[in-house]
Amino acid sequence: MTDAALPADPKGKDGHGPPGTSEESPEEFTDAKHESLFSLETNFLEEERGGHCSLKASQDPFAQHVNKELKEKEIQAVATNPKTTHQLKWPILGQLVFSSRFQQLETFKPPKDIDLKSLHLQKPLESTWIKTNSQFLSGPSNSSSPFTPLQKELFLIMNSYRDLFYPERTALKNGEEIRHVYCLHVINHVLKANAQVLANNSRCRSQKLGVGDDDDFRDQGLTRPKVLIVVPFREAALRVVQLFISLLEGDSKKKIIVSNKKRFNGEYGSDPEERPPNLKRPEDYEAVFVGNIDDHFRTGVAILQRSIRLYAPFYSSDILIASPLGLRTIIGGEGEKKRDFDFLSSIELLIIDQADIYLMQNWEHVLHLMNHMNLLPLDSHGVDFSRVRMWSLNNWSKYYRQTLLFGALQDAQINSVFNKYCINVQGQVAVRNVPMTGSISHVLVQLPHVFQRIEAENLASVIDASQGTHGSRMVLNTWFNFFVNKILPQYRDAVMSHTLIYVPSYFDFVRLRNYFKKEELNFTHICEYTRKSGVSRARHFFLQGEKQFLLLTERFHFYKRYTIKGIRNLIFYELPTYPHFYSEVCNMLQATTRGEEAAWTCTVLYSKYDAQRLAAVVGVERAAQMLQSKKNVHLFITGER
Repeated sequence: MTDAALPADPKGKDGHGPPGTSEESPEEFTDAKHESLFSLETNFLEEERGGHCSLKASQDPFAQHVNKELKEKEIQAVATNPKTTHQLKWPILGQLVFSSRFQQLETFKPPKDIDLKSLHLQKPLESTWIKTNSQFLSGPSNSSSPFTPLQKELFLIMNSYRDLFYPERTALKNGEEIRHVYCLHVINHVLKANAQVLANNSRCRSQKLGVGDDDDFRDQGLTRPKVLIVVPFREAALRVVQLFISLLEGDSKKKIIVSNKKRFNGEYGSDPEERPPNLKRPEDYEAVFVGNIDDHFRTGVAILQRSIRLYAPFYSSDILIASPLGLRTIIGGEGEKKRDFDFLSSIELLIIDQADIYLMQNWEHVLHLMNHMNLLPLDSHGVDFSRVRMWSLNNWSKYYRQTLLFGALQDAQINSVFNKYCINVQGQVAVRNVPMTGSISHVLVQLPHVFQRIEAENLASVIDASQGTHGSRMVLNTWFNFFVNKILPQYRDAVMSHTLIYVPSYFDFVRLRNYFKKEELNFTHICEYTRKSGVSRARHFFLQGEKQFLLLTERFHFYKRYTIKGIRNLIFYELPTYPHFYSEVCNMLQATTRGEEAAWTCTVLYSKYDAQRLAAVVGVERAAQMLQSKKNVHLFITGER
């Protein structure tokens, strides 16, 4: 596939063109005009910047990382080595788990004060960072530091080239603070990598051919893209690019060249007037669904010294910014004619931001991406093999790739990706704080909560965390049978009308819906695919009591956050993915009170595989008791006066 044929943005007319067709869309655009200007092969380092040729011998963490030489026996040992771990407590991040599959596990603690010089930031970042980050540094306590306390600790880990899992990133609280600091790391990495290539171009030009050791010039991967940033919506991609521009420009009088900026702002920006008026939504919803929330996009960015090329063809890009769906439609699947994933072969820095949102979009796309990372390319894409690093030629890139994973949750599926796919030679760091109080403490209504544990004793061997809480069909059957035989009969009596059943998994929802139809139960249902008219009808019938049951999917709640009125009995078929959804749904009972509060009920199903979700709802100490107790039923009462 040639550069020009590689789509930057796979949108059909409606934004959801079927995979495979979007490649021919006339709206596809890649910038062909600036190819030579941004080419790494034909450009040289400007003389006054030439001080970065000595990366090899320096204390620079980038140089130490890319120049680290692994031996064949170390690679072979990774498969059999037990993972070594060590726990440390940091002032802001809290409980950290350092781990490594390689022999040596090194840990460190953050220094009290941080000197920008010691961080080896590439020009012009030392000066531009302070200006770019100034919005977070308004307090007097931070005046001397260029970082917030959280940013400082995160950047120290990033700059050490370890993999990082940070599960406390929220759109409301610290999302932008974190985005700023990982963008600093990205630009620092790309500027250093490209400076090394350009400096070596100059050295090659000044040396007569045949003089010097070829290995001196090994400074790149098999394809040019070095950084992949996965974000859920176009708005996030827009913010990342704006930060890149700010980090390269700072407050210098000289504006940097940004090609195709107007087009990019048009396609990734949003019209404030398009927002529906008067919709009262929780603050966290407003923070997540801000701006252009289209989730099908991918674009390439090339950086050359202080110029940025947006919509660069993928194989001429340094940084790729994409959504999981945007990547899925180009990676393709087995047997598809048009598919391409060579551009993932030499990714040295993978950032997956807002990972929890992909659980609500389609987690399979994330797994599909991870399975195609750092494979040997099928085509040479015009690479000069004499310049490719040996570890890249050896197919060891995955041991040098740094992965930064940010999300709002400690979740089994996100954990599984971090544990399975992050095998960086520098080791891993995961933030593992436990919730002392659960979201049940935010339930305002007077309500008895009955937690029912489902016994799945003999299934430990068949659980697969990468498939989520109910990874195996046997567990699904156990769960379904328990619900149908033990729980549902208590609610079939007409006295128990106004029963909402909250279902996190769409597959469980379909199974329950089919069962309710077969049993001719008086029910209605709402999922993320229900049309607006269907939603209104279902809400009306449920409120009026014309339908006894309402089946509701978690994804519908995530995307719409409607208050469902008329609930008197609540069943959580499974614990919610987001802990605050538990209190949110419970508090919906107070939306319509007609004096029947005394009869309200809430039932929650859980198993021993739900430790993380349970702790997030009831707190870690109670969760431990509930998982170890001989009793299968536990009762909590909230809102007592």
